[in-house]
Amino acid sequence: MGSGSNLLSKTAQFSLLDAIGNTPLVRIQHLTSSKSVEILAKLEGFNPGGSVKIRPAFNMIQAGLESGQLVPGKTIIDATSGNTGIAYALIGATLGYRVLLAMPGNASPERKRILKSYGAELLLTDALEGPDGAIRAIRDLHRRSPEKFFYPDQYNNDANWKAHYQTTALEILEQTGGELTHFVAGLGTTGTFVGTSRRLKECCPAVNTVCFLPDSPLHGIEGLKHIPTSMVPGIYDPRLASEQLEVSTEEAQEMCRRLAREEGLFVGVSSGAALAAARKLASRLRTGRIVTIFPDGGDRYLSDGFWNGSGS
Repeated sequence: MGSGSNLLSKTAQFSLLDAIGNTPLVRIQHLTSSKSVEILAKLEGFNPGGSVKIRPAFNMIQAGLESGQLVPGKTIIDATSGNTGIAYALIGATLGYRVLLAMPGNASPERKRILKSYGAELLLTDALEGPDGAIRAIRDLHRRSPEKFFYPDQYNNDANWKAHYQTTALEILEQTGGELTHFVAGLGTTGTFVGTSRRLKECCPAVNTVCFLPDSPLHGIEGLKHIPTSMVPGIYDPRLASEQLEVSTEEAQEMCRRLAREEGLFVGVSSGAALAAARKLASRLRTGRIVTIFPDGGDRYLSDGFWNGSGS
């Protein structure tokens, strides 16, 4: 998405939204157990808005504009655990649309402050209901007044996974020269895994596409869903997974700390989970090149106690 929207580029050269994509791919240098298995991480925190979610958010907004479903005067609404909401808020501020978001009440304080800084309105839902509670709340709001809102519905919108099919996967193929053996990504809306895996498998059929999820319904890895006990996103295609791994909150937090201290990569908890999953996979391989996604940076998790090794 580095080239930006065809729709928007006609009217706004050098838009902030033209900076989406083309994020760095870096090698994990120290936190690998084998010299013959390489782990590469795509640093999505370099995107405007600081996360991978700007890709699907922009694609869904663009689709709404092109279809005529999003028109001036409508408010953009959706359920979010934080990062997609921040992306919507940034895009809304850029294009002049109000944004209203439902999110679990236990989302990090940093995410709430960032959203409010962009001018987004927040509808905080029961923390015990997790992302599913936020989804139910926003669906109810939309059902009562559909004429007032544009509801992209990130969990069921094909423009979500297509953003990664059209951009993330192609960037990985270009950056690696098509030389990768495994792709690893977590499951939240599942768009990153589905879209990237679908394109990678088309271009490199031998690539193993591995997904991971939290090992428990009660977890502390923001942005990820425990699929067996959650509302399954409509865009999810389990046939794309060569293998499914589980990662505990403690593993994710430990990797998050170590990435900062041993690799100089200050990333979020889901990125720690991604490395934990990639390392589990690497431990079983004799040779290989694993590419994974680091969805965001660590700045929006600074209030979490785990940075001091004291847990979540």
